[in-house]
Amino acid sequence: MTLGVLAALVMLFVMFAGFWTDWLWYRSVRYSSVFTTTLGTKIGLFAVFGVLMTLAVGINIWLAHRLRPPLSAMSMEQQNLDRYRMSIAPYKKWALLAIATLVGLVAGASAAGQWRTWLLWINGVPFGQKDPQFHKDISFYTFDLPWYRFLLSFGFAAVVLSLIAAALVHYLYGGLRLTSPGGRATSAATGHLSVLLGLFVGLKAIAYWLDRYGLAVKSSGLKSTDGWTGLRYVDANAYLPAKTILFIIALICALLFFATLWRRTWQLPVIGFGLMVLSAVLIGGLYPAIVQKFQVQPNEQAKEAPYIKKNITATREAYGIDGTDVKEYAGKGDPKDKDKLRADVNATASLRLLDPNIVSPTFQQQQQVRGYYQFPSTLDVDRYKKDGKEQDTVIGLRELNIKGIPERNWINDHFKYTHGYGAITAKGTSITSEGEPDFTEKNLPTEGVLGKYEQRIYYGEKTTQYSIVGGPQKELDYSSDQGEKSYSYQGKSGVNLSNPVNRAAYAVAFGEPKMLYAGAIGEGSRILYNRTPKERVEAVAPWLTIDGDAYPAVVDGRIQWIVDAYTTTNGYPYASRTTLGDSTADSLTTGQRAVVAQQNQVNYIRNSVKATVDAYDGKVSLYQWDTKDPVLKTWMKSFPGTVKAKSEISPALMDHLRYPQDLFKVQRELLTRYHVTDPGTFYTGSERWQVPDDPTTKEGNAVPPYYLSMKMPDQQKQTFSLTTTFTPKSRPNLGAFMAVDADAKSPDYGAIRVLKLPSETTVWGPQQAQSKFNSDAAVANAINIWKKGDSEVEYGNLLTVPLDGGLLYVEPVYLRGAGTNYPLLKKVLVNYGEKIAFKDTLDEALDEVFGGKVPDNGTKQPPGEPSNQPPANQTVKQAVKDAQDAYDAGQKALGDKDWGAYGKAQKDLKDALDRIAKAEAGSSDKSGKPGS
Repeated sequence: MTLGVLAALVMLFVMFAGFWTDWLWYRSVRYSSVFTTTLGTKIGLFAVFGVLMTLAVGINIWLAHRLRPPLSAMSMEQQNLDRYRMSIAPYKKWALLAIATLVGLVAGASAAGQWRTWLLWINGVPFGQKDPQFHKDISFYTFDLPWYRFLLSFGFAAVVLSLIAAALVHYLYGGLRLTSPGGRATSAATGHLSVLLGLFVGLKAIAYWLDRYGLAVKSSGLKSTDGWTGLRYVDANAYLPAKTILFIIALICALLFFATLWRRTWQLPVIGFGLMVLSAVLIGGLYPAIVQKFQVQPNEQAKEAPYIKKNITATREAYGIDGTDVKEYAGKGDPKDKDKLRADVNATASLRLLDPNIVSPTFQQQQQVRGYYQFPSTLDVDRYKKDGKEQDTVIGLRELNIKGIPERNWINDHFKYTHGYGAITAKGTSITSEGEPDFTEKNLPTEGVLGKYEQRIYYGEKTTQYSIVGGPQKELDYSSDQGEKSYSYQGKSGVNLSNPVNRAAYAVAFGEPKMLYAGAIGEGSRILYNRTPKERVEAVAPWLTIDGDAYPAVVDGRIQWIVDAYTTTNGYPYASRTTLGDSTADSLTTGQRAVVAQQNQVNYIRNSVKATVDAYDGKVSLYQWDTKDPVLKTWMKSFPGTVKAKSEISPALMDHLRYPQDLFKVQRELLTRYHVTDPGTFYTGSERWQVPDDPTTKEGNAVPPYYLSMKMPDQQKQTFSLTTTFTPKSRPNLGAFMAVDADAKSPDYGAIRVLKLPSETTVWGPQQAQSKFNSDAAVANAINIWKKGDSEVEYGNLLTVPLDGGLLYVEPVYLRGAGTNYPLLKKVLVNYGEKIAFKDTLDEALDEVFGGKVPDNGTKQPPGEPSNQPPANQTVKQAVKDAQDAYDAGQKALGDKDWGAYGKAQKDLKDALDRIAKAEAGSSDKSGKPGS
């Protein structure tokens, strides 16, 4: 008994530890109302529906027992069941209670999982828009209908379980007979079971009625569409009237079952039930199939046109693409006016050469400083001001790398190495003469354009382990030439471990008994956990869907993680559904950058919340961004005080807010079909686009969208934008270019502009542009020489920019030389029209594409005439020839197994490559524009 009591106490404390640590964490981040509201709602639903189910099943079991026939009237079949009745008799009250309670617990647990549905229903805010079929407010489908369906399913479960339980009790006590001669059921059993069957059929009638509205949010297939949602011709003209007829038949059938209370015969209700089943087959199944076959299919386009129009309108509204500005664009610039084209390039776009998806290893090599720091595999693009001018900047945080700790043990992992240190930034549009990032904030501690700020990073994307700070054990702040600097956390984040109950709870929660007795824990010790920005925002706002890319910004002297969050629903009538995980996947999607709730199907999305997480103290702030979104308003009613007003966003923070990538990717996926507003064209699919594959990788995944400052043809100045390209369905040429104003300070923030190229235009698409680059003789020769020297070539982001009627492609080319583990930018590829350039700098490439270079005397060289090659270029040319000869000699020696000759050829090849690198570096230094 003692062991049993102890085991029970241990189990209770384990359960308590989970609850208590959750409460402490929410209280530490000052969102305890989220915890209490969520918990209270779950407990309330569990209690109410658990009790209702317990009463429903318990009362019917009691009633069936109460209506049992007298023992003398029992048949031989029932007398054989005496031993079962006798064994149950002493415990029948406890058995009744146990069965009813067990069923109630299961039902209560199921109902508790509907806490979101309940809160949306009870706090629902009208959309102010009505659906085109039933003319009900959109909120009925998004907030009301899901709750009604849950109530209906609960009612079905209660009736079915009660029916089964009652039938078993009636059989056990003689009310039902299966093999005995005479009547199969007593009148009391007949009446009881008939009422339950009547309730079941009555609920089926309600289900038919709700199914009518469900047609507006039903997904089905239609030619040239995926994820089609809403009524089609057959739904409006066959299923809808069929559901109404079946509703009436079910009501009549239910009344016939109730009538057995007086008639005490199954004849009429059985006939009615058979009629209902037959009607469901004929009216609900066969009739719509006939309408589809003989009315719709012969002229489907004309029949479906009104419903396609409704789907197009609703889908564009639900995804925020209804205001998309689609304009025709020639796609061909005027090659004669090259002076104007060259002059317009810099005014049109700040072409970003530093690819945040490539240069992370270079940041790691140049700015890691210590092995226990790391940068994310994909850096971020932001804007910072220098000398009053805003410039595109690549930024990454130097976060803690737990695997890089020299000596791994519990104290080092959780007490000494607790935080990263510093934000590193580099210009996005320029590099150094060696091809490295042009850092504007660097070193440890960092110094540069960011000024003075709190550099310690306790919360970050790579910080997944817990740390215990602020107690007797000092932390390693950072190491310098003067030695290690110690530090003790001064923030208010985390949970206090001075309390022994807290220590015990966390020892259980983390499975770490050392927490109970470790001397490193004492007065002032605090435990930090749930440390990634996504984790923290998702925990304090569990009703939001989190963007896959949180990015850092230095705001008012603090590093803030900025997290975009979405409100979604899959109940917007007529709007086609999409799967977030599929729509947001591209060639850069990783586990770190994948959108949360990957397989969520939605048909409405808004970037309603901008959230921040302080990298030092972990403070989470939620700001209302979309002030019109009824879904967010509903959640704000459910959790009052959790979301701050948009007006509370500081100007410094506003400078760094941008249009989120995941929303953009969902919208571009929808625009491949829904840029078309004509139902006929939409049906044929002749104008469908597709998101092209990323030409810089071999995986065949979609090209990612790119941030850069540029201006579209109708804009007067450059704006920080998010851009992408489309190709026609199953064709490689460019079909359209899309850009969205991504600067939160811009009055046109969120405006989507699409330039649609004529279908007969053969402007290169991304894959074709990359193929043309690779097949160009000069490019191919240089790439082959690099690869023969055991170097690895990496292509950076292929930027596309509309320029004076045409499309300009710019792509940086990086080289990982033999013996190095990080890429350096060595060349820039540029294409406009049919012209390709492959040069050391962007300016040189643009000069070649647009006709000559400005010589030293200030006169522009005429297009088509050869330039005077400087001696360095002659040196390069000879070195390239020597490299080729050395490579050929090495291959011949390898075939002959002449290892001496092979070694000499490799030495000659290395000498030639060294001369190429030296000559190129000298030429860049003399040009005066090494970072262009």
